[in-house]
Amino acid sequence: MTGPRPSPPVPRWLGSICPPVAVLCLVLIGWHLAVEVLDIRRFLLPPPGAVLTEAWERADELSAATGLTALAALLGFSISLVLGSLVALVFSQSPLIRRSFYPMAIFLQTVPIIAIAPLIIIWVGEGFVSVVIVTVIISLFPIITNTTTGLTTLDANLVDLFRLHRASRWDTLRKLRIPNAIPNLITGARISSGLAVVGAIIGEIFAGHGQHQHGLGYHVYYAGQNLETEWQFAVILASTLLGVLIFAGISLISRVVLHRWTFNLESN
Repeated sequence: MTGPRPSPPVPRWLGSICPPVAVLCLVLIGWHLAVEVLDIRRFLLPPPGAVLTEAWERADELSAATGLTALAALLGFSISLVLGSLVALVFSQSPLIRRSFYPMAIFLQTVPIIAIAPLIIIWVGEGFVSVVIVTVIISLFPIITNTTTGLTTLDANLVDLFRLHRASRWDTLRKLRIPNAIPNLITGARISSGLAVVGAIIGEIFAGHGQHQHGLGYHVYYAGQNLETEWQFAVILASTLLGVLIFAGISLISRVVLHRWTFNLESN
């Protein structure tokens, strides 16, 4: 007598997607019930159906704004990734340089971007370039700190081994420091990918007014000024979705890179 057949395993991707989708549905239902039961005025909190309707009716405008913000975020993130990695490489080569300039990187992170944005507008002018600069400033610091940590935090035995074999500075950097820094660089990239979207939206609020096409930050600001709450919520949801997509994409790329890094490490 045979027992019941075991149920087929749930696909991994389905198990990852279903919980957040279920939570999202619960949030939307709670949002709708709160508006209806508490009789909240629509200019304070519109129901989710009205927000989705507004997004659908202005889908072309919303997609164009999302595309422009995505371009600024990805370009700023890419510049931060390259620039932050180069700065970290320089920091790893000299403790004196690191002690001298690392506080400047901390200063760059701690100064409020609201205070810097007017200066950027004066120096560069309003428009896309200023938005990208703001994005770079916000997303640069995690790349520098995490990559510098990976390049400088080394196994003492491996360092002694390279010295024993009289490895050059270049060989030590290429074969020891950079491979050791890959996981840290990936961590910094994941953090910066989310900050890049935030930076692009902030940049568009302060410096994006001179463009013929306007990004999500511009629409968030002026929708709030004009009490277009349904449109403002639609833009906010689009911004959130954009941030999630960019973070997911960077995380997927990072997972592939980290898998190959682990495979090459084990094979060696």
